[in-house]
Amino acid sequence: MSYEEVLDNVAKIVEATGAAILVLGGATMLAIYLRRLLQRTPAAYTELRRNLGRVILLGLEVLIIGDIIRTIAVDPTLENVAVLGAIVVIRILLSFSLEVEIDGAWPWNRWRTDTTGE
Repeated sequence: MSYEEVLDNVAKIVEATGAAILVLGGATMLAIYLRRLLQRTPAAYTELRRNLGRVILLGLEVLIIGDIIRTIAVDPTLENVAVLGAIVVIRILLSFSLEVEIDGAWPWNRWRTDTTGE
């Protein structure tokens, strides 16, 4: 098995892991939400949104790792690197917007919110 084949398989495993995180995490959070809904927990919906956001962030980060491995290590053409750059930028913007949605502050401003008690 060549170096490229090994890295391609690693990239597939990482991407499958990212997809599994999204699917299993989403299903788990939905099950937790339904249980809390049946228990009439007041903040069940808010907790669902936060937990789903965290699952999506983790899944996106793992998928970015898979994209980087596949593009840089397996087929590093200029076109593939440009596509990777666009994908990473889109996923980073999505991650930032999810982070703001979850925590109510930009990631670099969160420490101010944590220390001031807001």
